[in-house]
Amino acid sequence: MNKSISNETVNILSVLQKNEITEYQIYTRLARRITNQGNKEVLLSIASDELTHYKFWKEYTGRDVKPNWFKVYFYYCLALILGLTFSIKLMERGEVEAQDIYQDISREIPAAAKIVDDEDRHEEELIALLEEERLQYVGSIVLGLNDALVELTGTLAGLSFALKNTRLIALAGMITGIAASFSMAASEYLSTKSESSHSHALKSSLYTGGAYILTVFFLILPYLLISNYLFSLSLTIVAAIMIIFIFNFYISVAKDLDFKKRFLEMTSISLGVALLSFVIGIVVRVTLGVDI
Repeated sequence: MNKSISNETVNILSVLQKNEITEYQIYTRLARRITNQGNKEVLLSIASDELTHYKFWKEYTGRDVKPNWFKVYFYYCLALILGLTFSIKLMERGEVEAQDIYQDISREIPAAAKIVDDEDRHEEELIALLEEERLQYVGSIVLGLNDALVELTGTLAGLSFALKNTRLIALAGMITGIAASFSMAASEYLSTKSESSHSHALKSSLYTGGAYILTVFFLILPYLLISNYLFSLSLTIVAAIMIIFIFNFYISVAKDLDFKKRFLEMTSISLGVALLSFVIGIVVRVTLGVDI
């Protein structure tokens, strides 16, 4: 151990050392699973830097530390499920705090400033790193997801007070949702085909239709499981908010967008339409004298 630094600093360095070897393992494993040679080289280069940082801190702590294997496998599995870009950028968000620590330590260990520069370079490289298909079609996914949330949440709210029967509401909502998903997919195909290739248009339509139909399933599910239409409507609204939250969190991380602004915007639109449809459902039911 280097005697010129305090015990408190040594303890901090041990934590940083563990982070470096953990991220080395993550980047190495992620590099193994991708086929794009350019992306692979970037990840291996960053992994090499992380290992160099680990060895640098070891000169001061005088000890080896093991990786956080839970974190390693967590981010690896996350990359398999949600994509490489999302998992890496989510992990790199933690380096903002690490850079503040490096800045403090650099007063005691001037050479630590180079690690700060390396971390800044990592961030720049990662921003320009991957061209994942799922991120190229985010616009199509947003179209299907947002349209389904706005239309079906409003439709189910209106039907709930017009019909008051969860089975009928689910049936009507399902027919409406499936028909609308086909319509949206077809519209997206025709719209995209006029601007790009057939294969790109087909993929865009599949992403739009897929996002729409998946959203329809989660919004209708409460009506299939619960007989109380008010409780079902409440769960549908909760499901809509959760879908908006999860999707916007994913997009905000993967594409560096403002999460709060997008979340509040989509939530207010969806709930606003649902409330309006809710009122229309009551008015129509009373006006037409329908009682089911």
